[in-house]
Amino acid sequence: MEAFESVASERAGTRLRDLAALAMRTAEALAPEIARAAALVRRTLDGGGTLLFCGNGGSAADAQHMATEYVVRYMRNRRALPAIALTTDTSLLTAAGNDLGFDEIFSRQVEALARPGDLLVIHSTSGNSPNVLRAAEAARAKGVAVLSLSARDGGALRPLSDLALVIPTDRTDRAQEIHLCVQHLICEVVEDALSG
Repeated sequence: MEAFESVASERAGTRLRDLAALAMRTAEALAPEIARAAALVRRTLDGGGTLLFCGNGGSAADAQHMATEYVVRYMRNRRALPAIALTTDTSLLTAAGNDLGFDEIFSRQVEALARPGDLLVIHSTSGNSPNVLRAAEAARAKGVAVLSLSARDGGALRPLSDLALVIPTDRTDRAQEIHLCVQHLICEVVEDALSG
């Protein structure tokens, strides 16, 4: 057990330093785009729009997490802000997956719920999942802006996005960790602004 703890301690130090280095690279490369993303979220909410979040796997969990931060609260008590995760309705997801195909699980909801003035926020580390690409296409067809968070080269999602935050890493786990950090930062500054 002592050898295990030694390995775990060494790995913890290495992994956390790697994450810190990626956070620094992201700050240097994307700070202006993150500020633009925050402004896009604020404009959406100021205009009475809704934030719609989606993603697959760990990114689905991040979508749910962030929708909750806006509806309930993040750092301070304030009015509820309109946000929804398109990843949470199991009846809808399984019906759409069964009847229309998994590629349509988000686009069908965008078609039904989104309206001009809303913002579709997509988490996808590859930027190539067919269901998020279809969601982005459905949003664009309805005049709904798309903010994407991805990694690597941004994938096919990048050109479908009004604004793409592409984390400079090939690692899925690290990209997701930074996505959540960036999303919390955006939520914090928007919440501060809307709380006066």
